[in-house]
Amino acid sequence: MLGIIIIHAVMAVCAPLVVHRLGRQAFVVMALAPASAFVYALWSAPAVLSGKTPETVVSWIPALGLDIAVRLDTLSWLMLLIVSGVGVAVFIYCSAYFAKEASGLSRFAGVLTAFAGSMVGLVVADDLLLMFIFWELTTVFSYLLIGHYFERKTARRAAMQAIMITTAGGLAMLVGVVILGVASEGGFRISALLNNPPTGPLITAAAVCIFAGAASKSALIPTHFWLPSAMAAPTPVSAYLHAAAMVKAGVYLIARMTPMFSTISVWTWLVIILGGGTLLVGGYRALRQHDLKLLLAYGTVSQLGLIILIVGLGTQSAALAGVTMILAHALFKAALFLTTGVIDASAGTRDIRRLSGVGKAMPVVAGTGILAAASMMGLPPFLGYVAKEAALEGIIHDGVPGQAEWVGALVVVLIAVGSALTVAYGARFVWGAFATKTTRPVIPLPTHNAEGDVVDSSLVTATTMSRPSWTIQTPGAVLALAGLILGLLPTPLGNTLSGYAHTLPSGDPGYLTLWAGFGAPFWITITILSVGAMLFAARRTVESFQAAVPNVQDSERAYRRFMRLLDDAAADVTAITQRGSLPYYLSIILIFTVSVAGYALLRTRPELFQVKLWDTPAQALALGVIVPAVILVARARRRVKAIVLMGFGGYSIAAIFLLHGAPDLALTQVLVETVTIVVMVLVLRRLPPYFSDRPLRASRFGRLALAIVVGVFAMALAVIIPNARIHESVTVDYPAEAYEFGGGKNVVNVALVDMRAWDTVGEITVLLVAATGVASLIFLSRRTGEVFRLRHVDDVIEESRVWSAGMAPMPNKDTDRLTFVEMVTTTGASQLAAPNRFRKWLRAGPTLAPQRRSIIFEVVTRLMFHSMVLFGMFLLFSGHNAPGGGFAGGLVVGIALVIRYLAGGRYELGEAAPVNPGVLLGIGLFLSAGVGLVSLIAGGEVLQSVIVEFTVPLLGTVKFISTLIFDIGVFLLVVGLVLDVLRSLGAEIDTHIDTPETEGAST
Repeated sequence: MLGIIIIHAVMAVCAPLVVHRLGRQAFVVMALAPASAFVYALWSAPAVLSGKTPETVVSWIPALGLDIAVRLDTLSWLMLLIVSGVGVAVFIYCSAYFAKEASGLSRFAGVLTAFAGSMVGLVVADDLLLMFIFWELTTVFSYLLIGHYFERKTARRAAMQAIMITTAGGLAMLVGVVILGVASEGGFRISALLNNPPTGPLITAAAVCIFAGAASKSALIPTHFWLPSAMAAPTPVSAYLHAAAMVKAGVYLIARMTPMFSTISVWTWLVIILGGGTLLVGGYRALRQHDLKLLLAYGTVSQLGLIILIVGLGTQSAALAGVTMILAHALFKAALFLTTGVIDASAGTRDIRRLSGVGKAMPVVAGTGILAAASMMGLPPFLGYVAKEAALEGIIHDGVPGQAEWVGALVVVLIAVGSALTVAYGARFVWGAFATKTTRPVIPLPTHNAEGDVVDSSLVTATTMSRPSWTIQTPGAVLALAGLILGLLPTPLGNTLSGYAHTLPSGDPGYLTLWAGFGAPFWITITILSVGAMLFAARRTVESFQAAVPNVQDSERAYRRFMRLLDDAAADVTAITQRGSLPYYLSIILIFTVSVAGYALLRTRPELFQVKLWDTPAQALALGVIVPAVILVARARRRVKAIVLMGFGGYSIAAIFLLHGAPDLALTQVLVETVTIVVMVLVLRRLPPYFSDRPLRASRFGRLALAIVVGVFAMALAVIIPNARIHESVTVDYPAEAYEFGGGKNVVNVALVDMRAWDTVGEITVLLVAATGVASLIFLSRRTGEVFRLRHVDDVIEESRVWSAGMAPMPNKDTDRLTFVEMVTTTGASQLAAPNRFRKWLRAGPTLAPQRRSIIFEVVTRLMFHSMVLFGMFLLFSGHNAPGGGFAGGLVVGIALVIRYLAGGRYELGEAAPVNPGVLLGIGLFLSAGVGLVSLIAGGEVLQSVIVEFTVPLLGTVKFISTLIFDIGVFLLVVGLVLDVLRSLGAEIDTHIDTPETEGAST
């Protein structure tokens, strides 16, 4: 079963490639996915029917009690046959339905295959949480399928409406699933819950929530309106999702949960009221439809109400009739939708007021439609008749468990009235689709649609229709014939499906039959057929009556009004909360945090407030620097001043780390603080030197009060949280585990590259994405722009000046070029040579504007750069056993690049690191994540350390640990990150600043 789901997933991913290669014929290949499920279901039939239940359980998330548990019993086996069998027919149908040049087929094929796989997973799941995951997947995929024609407003609106309704029901269902799993001994395993049904008020609440989810999925009132709107989807979607698959998910959930909830009175009345109401509303609305798909859509709504009314009653006889009706409905309704698609493709319309003579022009299509409609109307000897007769017999004989006799009589009346409506709109479908019409309709055809476009109202006859291919006719014909053949075999079918009926606690399943004698069900059926025939015969009167009845406030109007009110409310709330003020946003967040968490803080036990001012007086000294710095930052008006003061706070925190015996953290804090200050200063070049106007005095006091409250709250949390520990810290064993499993003595580094390596991979990935995003926003040209390098032609530097904006140009004989001799070795009083008397300490130093050069800075940079690079390498290789590591080493090298850039400009940065930062970022991430393959090759888990010891002459025993490769990847990524920041926020912004000045000077 898991393999079948995987097959669907693989085929869904490969669908675009297959469609690109084969066109619409790719659907035949994609049909192999549901075909594999159908073959597996047939192969499993002997085991399932003998009472065995094939199952597979794979532990997934033990902490949540979530397992990948799949199981095949009679109900899930039947649903698997329906989902896969109808799926094969629909896929083959698609190969002839869509035009050869149709757009979006790749996306449609992939989504339809993924939906089929989600339905397979839903019906075989034996874990409630797993079933919910597949449940929501069907919601998402159905949204994409309904909105396939996204260029049409009706399709977009229908898709949004469907996902809103079904998602809301899904959330309610999730609440019920969680309650059920937590409040019962069986947990989330469905089979365990069915074997030992839980009871209690919480279970009743869970039943109501789960029923709400099923009702939204199966379009029960008052959410029924989304299903007719979903007819904006292509016909194959309607045939699959709205006949055999998606809407059947709600029916399946009701059938699955009825053995557990049948004794709950609320469940029974929800089934009767919503199921019966949907049966009548859908049937009534179907009688007034002129579009064949809308007629079938409202008929589907009605039939879904009928199925849930039968299968949810809780008796064995009703259960047998219900699952039989599930099978019958899937066969005849899918066939009817496919037939409608053939008519639409051949005639160019689905309006029964324009269709005439279709039956004579397409006899095979007409035969398919008539056979399917006969089963839907409950005519003998079709499967729909067998199921309806069994339902009437079972309810009359067993009644409704736990309810008075009149409740059973009410259910019989509801079924009889709904079935009569079904006969009427079934006959309307046959007449409207295939008859040769000689009379004009009561309601004339409109001349314009809702958008004001002219609508063709001419009659479509046999002479103007195209001939459909056998490929598009065969799938519907096979499904319709299956409904007739199974109806002729009621006894074997009943024996096959009775396994589900035996899971219910009360009654006798009885049997399926074509003839049960002249009992009450027989006379009720005669009445149903007679009344339905009369309604059809009086269709002109019925249409006139329905046209005269004013439209009442239906559910769809209520939904649209609610959505408009929701949009208005959202706009009002947004106008209040989204005011464009960052201090206002921050204040709201802080007030909410203090209000919610502060309540728990006030209820804390007093003994947790154990305050120790300091371990050593030096910690108080660091605090004496942090507090004034923070106050001065809040009062600073110059941006640079605020950044420098923030640096004081950051370096003081590093001192606290060091005093607490955490040199690794102290080193990292110092390095990160240094790089951060440089980056912020680079950004400040494009910002005003001063902050905006300070707030009013009243606002200042309010901010001060909030700051004090939040500060006290944060300090209280810092005191309480460590003292509230009730279990021993997991870090107690870190030193021993670090050396035993990671082969290193530096716990911090081993934790980063071994014990919590996945966290590190995630973090460095975020760094890569952030660097790429920032650089992409800054670069005016290509993201992979050319590295700034010195270009020498005949000992001449061809670059323009760096950091020369606002300075007078220097006179030069060639205007744009300075020779090395003139810049480096000139003497005397030449105006050109005077500013450039410095020795060339840096390769690109002469490119700086003379007024910007600092001989001291250049000399220090030349002396320090290589030493810093070597020190960074030392930290990299020593970090596994001593303070350091790839992150710290990369920051040291990055700071060396920062110094080189600040001393010599963008060309000096290009000379120091003549490589694209993206290369370093990519190689770093590849090495860090790819080292996990080494562990797999060595027989371990992903990212597990592999330790190899060997002897080297003169050096002795050498221990190599695979995490060194991980650390090297981190090192390269950090260096690439700093280099990327310097190239984007530094060098590229330099060009933004200098270019206008240079252009103006040259002009």
